[in-house]
Amino acid sequence: MDVTEQINQLEADFVELGSLLEKAERTRVQEVLKQEQKKVEKELAVKRQQKEKQAKRDSDPSAASKAAYTVKINNYAWDQSEKFIKIYLTLKDVHKIPSDNVEVNFTDRSFSVLVKDLDGKNHQMTILNLLYPVDENNSYKKIKTDMILVMCKKQTTKKWDCLTTVEKQSKEKDKPNVDENADPSDGLMNMLKKIYTEGDDEMKRTINKAWSESQEKKVRGGGGGGGGGGEDMMDL
Repeated sequence: MDVTEQINQLEADFVELGSLLEKAERTRVQEVLKQEQKKVEKELAVKRQQKEKQAKRDSDPSAASKAAYTVKINNYAWDQSEKFIKIYLTLKDVHKIPSDNVEVNFTDRSFSVLVKDLDGKNHQMTILNLLYPVDENNSYKKIKTDMILVMCKKQTTKKWDCLTTVEKQSKEKDKPNVDENADPSDGLMNMLKKIYTEGDDEMKRTINKAWSESQEKKVRGGGGGGGGGGEDMMDL
């Protein structure tokens, strides 16, 4: 039933309630009929507004173009439980538009969100290369106040360290290379050399002084063949 037909039905209800009200003699019955009239009147006002907005959209091409303008959703948060990966998208007033305007599509390694005609715009987001496969048939969306919750059903209960493979690769790239068989002191020495090479004159003097004092202590303490106190970092 379209809006025009709904308005016609509500107007007929309003007229019939008025007719019954004229015939009613009992005060209680009259009050009940008046309350129903008010309810119908409010529904009529809402439907008439809807019809006016629809007429404006149909007659104003610019309004349609505004609704077709699409912006990208960049901000989101995610969490997980044993069975689901949960993605939280904050969009003001998203709960006020028809749920059909919120489309979420899943594959085993991705999902996409399209929110149509919210605040005169479309809002879109696509996440590709999920870290692990998801069960697309049992994944779904939830609409909450000012929020969309995307529920990706895990295929296994394995814990996810990241949301996507790209994030995982980025994290691994940033990790320092560690040689398990390397002498820990070699790493410290290399770090000191790097600081010495890149430092200014004051930094070099400070490091040389600390190095010389360290070597002198080794000699006094019987450390022996560690080398003389005259060495500096530049010679190493």
